[in-house]
Amino acid sequence: MTAPIAIPQGSHEPVASVLRILELTETGHDRFEAHSLPQVRRVYGGQVLAQSLLAACASLEDTERLPHSFHAYFLRGGDPSSTFELQVERLRNGRSFSSRRVTCTQDEREILSMTCSFQGPEDGYDTALPMPKVPHASELRSALEIFRMMDHPVGRFLGKTAAFDVRHVQKELYTSADPEGGNIQQLWMRPRFPIGEGVHQYVHRALLAYVIDQVMFEPAMRVTGNSWMTPGMSAASLDHAMWFHRDVDINDWLLYDAICLSVNNGRMLSHMRVFTEDGVLVAEASQQGMLRVPRDGKQGSGQWGFGAVPDEPSATA
Repeated sequence: MTAPIAIPQGSHEPVASVLRILELTETGHDRFEAHSLPQVRRVYGGQVLAQSLLAACASLEDTERLPHSFHAYFLRGGDPSSTFELQVERLRNGRSFSSRRVTCTQDEREILSMTCSFQGPEDGYDTALPMPKVPHASELRSALEIFRMMDHPVGRFLGKTAAFDVRHVQKELYTSADPEGGNIQQLWMRPRFPIGEGVHQYVHRALLAYVIDQVMFEPAMRVTGNSWMTPGMSAASLDHAMWFHRDVDINDWLLYDAICLSVNNGRMLSHMRVFTEDGVLVAEASQQGMLRVPRDGKQGSGQWGFGAVPDEPSATA
């Protein structure tokens, strides 16, 4: 049996807590158990993405083959008080590429299905779109300051538990909508504390998948005049795709350049590009999600935890 990916455990809280839940327990051939961080409502979707990706990575004998893409569907919301089971299916090992399918279940019910592809190093062309010109993170306000000043239990919770420092170029959406609107959003992110040196690219790419999920909704919220405090708003990830172009160092400031492409029929679609400080495009992601706000006397569930809508009728009405 292949062993789970080694996760560094020398960082400080709250980053250390994120690293701990990425450490999987092997329970059988290509089968792993995972745990969840404490959550306000449902399990955070980025956590399950990262855990599923690491489970797929653990099934590779050739550790030079790195994930270059994955496509995932969120099928149900997860319960943070229960463990997850991750089952990996080895679809293909070719001369240049490997493919894996990961099924994440909880209480014998599927909550996420992921297909991912891996490739080894290869010579060839190297070109990419340039990074947009924006202020550097050092010139922008940290979301941690905003959380600590919020007179709201979620703000206080995030001020203590948020593992990443987020700095928006446009107005942040934590307490109110952006009066200027627009479907473009840029922000910088990095961990509050480094994860350490000599860590395998598997972990860096998994952490990028972990953190990018938390900001994919914001371009759609911005263009529709909403914020995380919009009364009765419901938001849930439906499907998520990601492409890794080049090596990632999650310890560094990364620019997340996003655009909302569409909002209709209670769904949104956003696309995001990730750049290093010196302008190198390292990854991209697209996400479709459910976004509902109260209309015509109808109330949304008021839940904006990430993960598919629960099965109960009251949550899907």
